[in-house]
Amino acid sequence: MEPAYQVGGDAFDYAVADTTLHLGVFDAVGHDTTAGITANVAVAACRNARRQGASLTETSEQVEQVLLEQFSTSRYVTAILADLDMVSGRLTWINRGHPLPLLIRDNRWATELACPPAGPMGTALGLPVTQRTEHLQPGDRLLLYTDGIVEARDACGDEFGRDRFVSFIRRHHAGRHTLHETLRRLMAAVMEHNAGRLADDATVLLTEWRGGHQDELTP
Repeated sequence: MEPAYQVGGDAFDYAVADTTLHLGVFDAVGHDTTAGITANVAVAACRNARRQGASLTETSEQVEQVLLEQFSTSRYVTAILADLDMVSGRLTWINRGHPLPLLIRDNRWATELACPPAGPMGTALGLPVTQRTEHLQPGDRLLLYTDGIVEARDACGDEFGRDRFVSFIRRHHAGRHTLHETLRRLMAAVMEHNAGRLADDATVLLTEWRGGHQDELTP
């Protein structure tokens, strides 16, 4: 995560429980201290629900309830929540009004993982939460990100954009850089595109599934 100069509301979370990798990316409305507080409340509520064994849908509903109790409907959070079975490669995810996850396969093509959006957590819109499933193949890379990545603008107003974002990940990881180095170079490119000063937090969570044969996990 590369923070903006103003206080923003981005956050990410991951955890491993048995053979499941839990992933989450959050973006709270606003660019002030309360936005940061809102995002952190959402992450804390998400972790609490997960530890109680809640499903992805139940987790997002519990997060929404906590946000409503704290802020009524004045503050809300968009998010992608996902679970990856590290043995089988089965990925499940839900979309709470957030940019869709991106899947990169064989380093040749990328696609959005479609999922009908429910309302952002904290809006009390009552929209149904849809859970989707995808079976990953060894070497697949999953990108969860916030709009601060693709909407970063240069001095001429041109966005960094999704296509440039995906191309950057493909090109640099194909050069056998580690995930850490790929992300470090990505953030440097986003900052350079935006003349070193972001207008919004920029966050990306990159996960690679290696076919269930990972001897160790590297966050």
